[in-house]
Amino acid sequence: MIEIKVPELAESISEGTIAQWLKNVGDNVKKGDNIVELETDKVNIEISADYDGIIQEVLREEGDTVEVGDIIAVLKENGEGAGDVPSEAPAPSVSHQQAAQPAAEAPAAAPNKPAAESEQRKETDRPLASPAARKLARELGIDLSKVEARDPLGRVRPEDVKAASEKPASQPEQKAARAPEKKQESTPRSADVPGKPVERMKLSRRRQTIAKRLVEVQQTAAMLTTFNEVDMTAINDIRKRRKDAFLQQNDVKLGYMSFFTKAVVGALKQFPLLNAEIQGDEVLLKKFYDIGIAVGAEEGLVVPVVRDADKLSFAGIEKEILSLGKKARENKLTLSELQGGTFTITNGGIFGSLMSTPILNAPQVGILGMHGIKMRPIAIDAERMENRPMMYIALSYDHRIVDGREAVSFLAKVKEMLEDPESLLLQG
Repeated sequence: MIEIKVPELAESISEGTIAQWLKNVGDNVKKGDNIVELETDKVNIEISADYDGIIQEVLREEGDTVEVGDIIAVLKENGEGAGDVPSEAPAPSVSHQQAAQPAAEAPAAAPNKPAAESEQRKETDRPLASPAARKLARELGIDLSKVEARDPLGRVRPEDVKAASEKPASQPEQKAARAPEKKQESTPRSADVPGKPVERMKLSRRRQTIAKRLVEVQQTAAMLTTFNEVDMTAINDIRKRRKDAFLQQNDVKLGYMSFFTKAVVGALKQFPLLNAEIQGDEVLLKKFYDIGIAVGAEEGLVVPVVRDADKLSFAGIEKEILSLGKKARENKLTLSELQGGTFTITNGGIFGSLMSTPILNAPQVGILGMHGIKMRPIAIDAERMENRPMMYIALSYDHRIVDGREAVSFLAKVKEMLEDPESLLLQG
């Protein structure tokens, strides 16, 4: 038998959640086949088999949190006898090579250890229960070791968990199982609102990470937001006149993001503190422009990075954003595509937002928010009014190193370049 372990993932990732088993007990697998998908703080990672064989046993269920080195399944090699155990079993590999470090080999298995002893150890460490029972127990905060199983073989089933949850609170085992959860509870449970329909869902690992980081930013950064508005007439005119030729020549549409990315890079060159970060008592000024583009994916907001945006053409930026957006929606982004941005742009306008105060993407000290384009009457001079396509833009910044004057001037420069798009070509 070969123990399938969680391999080394990346320097910043030590654990994950089993999102989906891609193979089931009894399935044949070949070397290189993906066995299980892990959800980490940043990306989903598929673990593949290093041997041909049959999935003999699954030790961890979907939704379980696992750490690097944990045994999650057992694989029986093709042609392997009942008592055969290989002396060494390397950990399975990870499909995202950017997210993986070389996996450590598993320790040598004792060749003569009885199979019964191994099974007894597993049963002692972990109660025997069906996947549905484990899921229900997690949702209700029930300790499976305290649940009485009615199955003759001792296997805990969902109805056993439900019965345990309905025991009077005065029973000692119920108190022991539920007490830790009550300490962390900040909202009433469904039992506190009898007769009202509710649904309880567990936060995904990525959503938990997003929540944690957003709260940390608000607690550690002196964040302020300044606003301005942009007349989009000139950009709309260029897009209308050039869209067909641009698409034919570059095989990508001319969108708004390339204009905004170019304008942000031009403004960052004039106001470099917006392209910096704080490290202890020092400010790290970055002389490169890796612009993060916020993308709303099914699992939550992600911010893939357009590298060296200052060196890309309009077409190059549009192609990169299109590619990264597609990967985000298909959950195929790698860690390297999410790390190291120097400034972020987020577009709430695609969802209908008229105005918002974007939250910083730490450790960055600046983020630009785009919003919906609306026709509004604008005073051209003292006597004339025209309906113009207008967009509110917002800059959130860290006041610890960026003063208000610099932030307002930065946003005014972005506005100036967007309203005079030819200047974006001149600034390079």
